[in-house]
Amino acid sequence: MEKEIVQLENKVVEILKTIYDPEIPVDVFELGLIYEVRINEDRFVEIDMTLTSPNCPVAETMPKEVEDKVGAIDTVSGAKVNIVFDPPWDKDMMSEEAKLELGFL
Repeated sequence: MEKEIVQLENKVVEILKTIYDPEIPVDVFELGLIYEVRINEDRFVEIDMTLTSPNCPVAETMPKEVEDKVGAIDTVSGAKVNIVFDPPWDKDMMSEEAKLELGFL
């Protein structure tokens, strides 16, 4: 069971890496917007994520896109996104790859 959860978590991350902030050419995972992914024994995925700012123009659509794409994984029973602003996002949360892509390195 544990191995299956790890494989599912890897699949979730794979999907998250296909979702891009429309204003920044980097995916939400590499941007550091995903704070936590939890998968329970029923294969329900709960994701804590933030936005680059509370006034982000995609505040309505991006969390729904994350929920829809993760929820569409065939071995997932459902998905829920919790938007959190604590801790506040800043550019230090980006991966090295994202910082390089955006010219911060």
